[in-house]
Amino acid sequence: MQTYLTFNLGQSTYGLETEVVEEIFFLPEITPILDAPREIVGLINLRGKILPIIDLYLRFGYHSPEYSLTDSIIVIHWQNRRIGIIANQVCEVRQFPTAEIATHLAYERDEETGAELSLKKGIAKIEEKIIVLLNPESLVLTAKQNSDRDSEGILNLDINELEELKGETEQNLQSIRIFYDHATREERQILKERMLALMQQNELIDKHRFVPLTAVRLGKETFGIDLKIVREFTEVVKITPVPCCPPHIVGNINLRGEIITLIDICNLLELPWIERSLPTQVVIVDIDGLIAGVVVDEVFDVLLLDPAEISSVPTAIQAIDDEYLQGATIYQEKMLGLLNLTKIVTQGGLVVDEAI
Repeated sequence: MQTYLTFNLGQSTYGLETEVVEEIFFLPEITPILDAPREIVGLINLRGKILPIIDLYLRFGYHSPEYSLTDSIIVIHWQNRRIGIIANQVCEVRQFPTAEIATHLAYERDEETGAELSLKKGIAKIEEKIIVLLNPESLVLTAKQNSDRDSEGILNLDINELEELKGETEQNLQSIRIFYDHATREERQILKERMLALMQQNELIDKHRFVPLTAVRLGKETFGIDLKIVREFTEVVKITPVPCCPPHIVGNINLRGEIITLIDICNLLELPWIERSLPTQVVIVDIDGLIAGVVVDEVFDVLLLDPAEISSVPTAIQAIDDEYLQGATIYQEKMLGLLNLTKIVTQGGLVVDEAI
């Protein structure tokens, strides 16, 4: 058996051997480098070390889609080299029998022995999904080779070619690389705060015992959920209604073969009822073995919160039932209530035990 971390990129699912995956975090602010290869969208400072970030869309020769705050960075460590790749959604760790991984496909020709072919280590199958297993060695080395080749090509230009390149550059001065160029001012601030958090040393985080939270939006209010009970974030496009259930039971979903019930906690928090349309954002939580999906309007961020910054629930949000709030803090110049989701799920009357 071989163990892989699976993740989504657009409509495709990919896998990386878990032994090369060092860590995962939400997309931070990235600094573009003008002379870098096209697929390297920029660099980040990860706790004092420079980490190049690769967009696999560009690596595969496609146009890059618009980035999102819910995108993640997967850090790969292979033979003393480290890179980060952008993933739209990190899924789960899966095991595949080695014998069931296809390493040769009918469309491949013998002469196709270049770097592009070696990006793929094999193909695996989970139920109805096809998983493309990536080769970390090729991801790391071909990025370096492209960089070396680009530099060598510029050095070998003659005078005429150099003047022509200079003219093309002057015509395209407005096409300077800007990462996530469609981000709003608020999104830029979130990216910057993530970047600053990644620059901190591990010792600092351990010393203060920061609390990991995910920030979500319910209607017009922002809440924090303890990341320790969050299993994953997902987007739901199909919900099966459950008959004879109270309104807070949104329905069931099939998440990779696992049936999960979705709940709406707005009524419990005395928030206005919200009419949502598909697709719907869902936070999958695991509370002492009880798996449920909490419907939210938006997943903002993952942050580390200093416990010293947590205060009692202020009067400003007393309209919300504070029985299920553990406290509050300031986030993006707004008040963020810290949800006691364990109490909400286990003691909030959300569990339906009656037989139909």
